[in-house]
Amino acid sequence: MIRVLIADDQALLRGTFRLLIDSEDDLTVVGEASDGREAVELTRTESPDVVLMDVRMPEMDGIAATREIAADTRVLILTTFDLDEYVYSALRAGASGFLLKDTPPDDLLHGIRVVASGETLLAPAVTTRLIAEFVRRPAQQPVRGLDTLTDREREVLTLIAHGLSNAELCEHLQVSAGTVKTHIGHLLAKLNARDRAQLVIAAYEARLVTPR
Repeated sequence: MIRVLIADDQALLRGTFRLLIDSEDDLTVVGEASDGREAVELTRTESPDVVLMDVRMPEMDGIAATREIAADTRVLILTTFDLDEYVYSALRAGASGFLLKDTPPDDLLHGIRVVASGETLLAPAVTTRLIAEFVRRPAQQPVRGLDTLTDREREVLTLIAHGLSNAELCEHLQVSAGTVKTHIGHLLAKLNARDRAQLVIAAYEARLVTPR
């Protein structure tokens, strides 16, 4: 059973998400938070597997709340805006991905399952567009650990930033799934990245991939 916490300042949306999630046999809502501070507190007491986190909330916004809990809990950001700079900040804070609030119900449920499984939800094209938009800004800090990557690891990092899944990496590189996982593990360790989302951000900041 995947335990979900809903954090949104709109009671109607929280109720709608709860009905949708609780209708699934493998999902259950363990709590609702109306602001970021409450989300942090409930995360610590209820230990959810995934937090559906709104960005703009009173008391403490979704970014600050994500920063508080992302080390131990998977966070799936929900936003009204597909080009909201706050979402980019949330990804940097450790969120595992994001979806728009008008995402079809089946896609939302799928997103929860993907994030709960330990993967990062980067499938929507809007994700790459958003990251590209805000990495475009100057004054980025150098990517630490980039100089330790092998040529192959740089290639894998670039392909990840282009949105390739593990299966697509295997096909493109003509290697086994185990080899791909090894490369990704090395990238995470060398770049001190928590997950795939942060690898994508690192690739953009290192200019291995340039915004379109």
